[in-house]
Amino acid sequence: MENNSLEVLSEHIFTANKIELDLFDKYEVRRGLRRPDGTGVLVGLTHIGNVHSYIIDEGEIVPVPGLLTYRGIDVSSLCNNAINEQRMGFEETSFLLLFGHLPTAQELDNYNYLLGERRMLDHNFIKSYILDNPSQSIMNAMARSVLALYTFDDNAEDNDIENVLNQSLTLIASFPTLMVYAYQAYIHYYKHESLFIHKPQPELSTAENILYMLRPDKEFTKLEATLLDLALIIHAEHGGGNNSTFATHLITSASTDTYSVIAAALGSLKGIRHGGASLKVLEMFECIKDNVVDWNNEEELKDYLRKIVNKEVFDKTGLIYGVGHAVYIISDPRATILKFYAEKLAIEKGLEDEFKLLTQIEALAPIVLNETKSSFTKLCANVDFYSGFVYSMLNIPQELFIPLFAVSRIVGWSAHRLEELVNTGKIIRPAYRSVERRHEYTHIDER
Repeated sequence: MENNSLEVLSEHIFTANKIELDLFDKYEVRRGLRRPDGTGVLVGLTHIGNVHSYIIDEGEIVPVPGLLTYRGIDVSSLCNNAINEQRMGFEETSFLLLFGHLPTAQELDNYNYLLGERRMLDHNFIKSYILDNPSQSIMNAMARSVLALYTFDDNAEDNDIENVLNQSLTLIASFPTLMVYAYQAYIHYYKHESLFIHKPQPELSTAENILYMLRPDKEFTKLEATLLDLALIIHAEHGGGNNSTFATHLITSASTDTYSVIAAALGSLKGIRHGGASLKVLEMFECIKDNVVDWNNEEELKDYLRKIVNKEVFDKTGLIYGVGHAVYIISDPRATILKFYAEKLAIEKGLEDEFKLLTQIEALAPIVLNETKSSFTKLCANVDFYSGFVYSMLNIPQELFIPLFAVSRIVGWSAHRLEELVNTGKIIRPAYRSVERRHEYTHIDER
C-alpha cells in the first residue's frame, strides 16, 4: 500500500523522534558529552592516554599547544627516540600502552617474538572468511573477520585478564594481515586485478609487514617504513573519550567477549565523523590542485578556499577538512610530528610542490574561516590534514586509510579494555530523560 511505502514510513520516523534543540538546554543535557564551552564531560579515569590543550586560569579556558601523552610519556619523545635510534617504534609504543612501562631490550625482543608468531592467520580462516567472502568495505571485512575469530577460540568467553591479554596480542599482531588480505580479495574480485597473498614475516615490524604484504614486489624503503611506523605510533591512542575507545569501555562494561568489543570499536571508527576525515582531506586537496592555477599565488588560493567555505565548490558542505579539532586549539601534536617527517618523504618522492601547497592551505585556511565565520577564533591543522598525504605518498590505497587507523588503534582499544576489566564492576548506563507526553491507548478501529 502507498501509505506504507518506505518514504512515507521514513517521514513518520523523523516526526516521531525529532527533539527540539531548546529541550537540551532546558534539561541541561550535554550533547555529545560536551559542555557549552567545548570541554568534555568527565565520565571516567584512565592511566593510558591523555590529551592536553588548555589550562584554566581564574575560571577562564586558556589554550596551550597540544600535548598527547601515552602512560605519561610525550608521544613526541616516543617518535623522536625511535627515529634517533633508527628503529621501528610502534611495537615499543604498543608494549607501553598495554603494560604501563617502557620495555627493556629483552622485554621488547620477547614482545616482538610474541607478535611475530601471531601475525599469520589460519589458512582455513583466510580462505573461508576473507578470500571467499570479499567486501567492498575493508572495515566491514575486518569487523566480520574479528567476529569470526570467536569461533576459532576455545576460550572466547573467558574474560580473565591473562586470557584477554592473549586475545589482544593475537588481534594486535593479526590486524595488518586481516587488513591487507581483505584488500587483496577486494581488488581481485571487484576490480579484477591479480591476487597477491604474501605471508607476513615474523622478523619484520608492523609497518614493514604492511608494506611487504601490500606491494606485489614486497619492496619498500627505510624512509617509507619509518614514516608509516610514525603514523601508527601517533594513531595508537587518544585518551578514553574518543568515540571508538569510549565504545570499547561501554561494551566491555557489559561483560561480553573481546571479539564483540573490538567489532563494536571498528564499527565506531568506520564512521566518517571519527576515522574518515583523512579521505576527505585528500579529496579536497586534489580538488584544490586541479582548480588553482598558480599554487604559489596566495590570493588565488585564498579565493578558492573562500568558495569552499561558501559552499560553492568541492562537496559544498562549507568545510575545510583537516582544519580544526574538538580538543586541540593551538596545535595538534600528531600533525606537528607527521608534518615534519612528511616533508622528508615528499623530497624523496619529488613532491616538494605538493607539500608546499599543503602547508599554504594549512596557513591560509584559518584566515579564511575567520573572515567568513565569526564563530571561529583559533584553529589548527589536525592529524588528518597530513595523514592522507602521507598515505598517498606511500602508495597506500584510499580504501585502506581508515583500516590503517584501526591497525594502530587496536592497541589503544586493547589497553582500555584491560583497564576496564581491572576496574569494572558496573555496567555503563547513563541517564536519558523522556520528553514524550503520556497518551491513552487508542483502539485500532478508532485510529
